[in-house]
Amino acid sequence: MKIVVFGASRGVGLKVVEQALEAGHTVTAFVRSPEKFGVKHANLTVFKGDSMDAIAVENAIAGQEAVISALGPLRPPVPHMMEISAKNIVAGMKKHRIRRLVSTTGAGVRQPEDQPKLIDHFIGFLLNLLAKDVVLDSAANVKVIQASDLEWTVVRYPRLMDGEHTRKYQIGFVSKESGTQLSRADGADFVLKELTEKKWLNKLPLVSY
Repeated sequence: MKIVVFGASRGVGLKVVEQALEAGHTVTAFVRSPEKFGVKHANLTVFKGDSMDAIAVENAIAGQEAVISALGPLRPPVPHMMEISAKNIVAGMKKHRIRRLVSTTGAGVRQPEDQPKLIDHFIGFLLNLLAKDVVLDSAANVKVIQASDLEWTVVRYPRLMDGEHTRKYQIGFVSKESGTQLSRADGADFVLKELTEKKWLNKLPLVSY
C-alpha cells in the first residue's frame, strides 16, 4: 500500500515508517527537516514540508492510497497547529479522493464511552492545568476529522514511552481495565494493523497495556 505519514520524524510516526517499510508498504515520510531524518529504504520517499502549509500537504497526499497522521504538538506549542493540520489533511484527501485516514491523539481527548478511573481524572486535571492549549488543539484536531466523510480512525494513547515491540496490548476505551502507558513501537503496530483491518472505523479506541 502507498502510505504518506505525517509526523514521521519522531515518536510513533517514526516507528510507523519503520514498521510499514518492514511490512512491504511504499512510504512517503512528511518531515520538516529531511537532513535530520535517518531512515533510508528503497521504498521510502522523504517529503519536506510543514503540515500547516496546505499546498505542501496536498502535494504529499497526491498518489497515495492511505494517510497516517502521527502529528503531535510542537515545542514550544504553535497555536492551532493540530487543528489547521487536520483541516489541510482532510482537504487534501478529499481533493485526491483518498478515503482511509488513521490519526493519533492523547487519551485526554475524552469520548462518551469512557469511564475514567481516579488516575485518569488526575492525569486529565494535570493536562488541563499545565497544557490546556495543547489539549484544546488536540480536541479540535479530532473534531475536524470526525466531521469529515472519510473512513477515519483516531487512535488514542496514554503516556508513551520507549520500549519493545511486543504486539501485546489492549484496545477499547478509558476504563478500570485500561492502562496508563504504551510503547511507541506498539502504538505504531496498532496503527498499521487498524489501517487495513478497519475494525474501529469512525471510532476513537484507546490502546494501552
